[in-house]
Amino acid sequence: MRKLALLVPVLLLAGCGSAPPPHPMALLAPAPTGVARGIDMPTDARDVSLELRGRARPDFVVRYYRAADSHWPSLSAPEARMLSAAGIKLVTVWESHSHRPDYFSYASGYYDAVAAYQQARRIGQPPGSAIYFAVDFNAQQPDIVSRVDPYFRGIANGLVAAAGHAPEYRVGVYGSGAVCDYLKRMRLAQYAWLSNARAWDGYAGFDEWNIRQGGRSPYLSFSQDSNVARGDYGAFEVPMQFSAL
Repeated sequence: MRKLALLVPVLLLAGCGSAPPPHPMALLAPAPTGVARGIDMPTDARDVSLELRGRARPDFVVRYYRAADSHWPSLSAPEARMLSAAGIKLVTVWESHSHRPDYFSYASGYYDAVAAYQQARRIGQPPGSAIYFAVDFNAQQPDIVSRVDPYFRGIANGLVAAAGHAPEYRVGVYGSGAVCDYLKRMRLAQYAWLSNARAWDGYAGFDEWNIRQGGRSPYLSFSQDSNVARGDYGAFEVPMQFSAL
């Protein structure tokens, strides 16, 4: 997703005497009630498992479901089990050509939902949790109505068709404040992940987010963005005995 050179606010407390200050990511202690801190990352979390289990251990990690031709790795069952065993919750997001306005249509939403459902089943994502779908461009109102709206209607029907009954997964959206606000109001998404692209429409005025993305944390060595979540944000853990389909 779009990377910006902005950092989310971090907790900085002055130390007394020679005592070291708390970790600046404020991830050592449990987050305040109802608040969780995490990261999204495009690569396999197993490659940095020691770092994720260290002082900066996040409450959750966002990983991707992707099309087969993507050069980035999709979330796998072993990776999901590793994170769950470490006590780190998972959030999943489908991203495919999401930066292209012309990609968004009812048909592409339907296709993406079926593909995301199949990947979710393979890694053991439990029913009732969420799959977010990315809208990774600054959509203006005409595009939201004519492109993004049909795309998410396709997602709704694709999830029903893939399950063969009522959908097993709830729908989230990653995008601008304007996109998140519209889809929540239209009840086409139950969860909203607000992009850190602060210049995009609706950023300042949208406060109904479940996850809010920040900038890259300098306290982790690998590519990632920091995030904060509150309340129910569709996260999950996979059972250790799960075997991939």
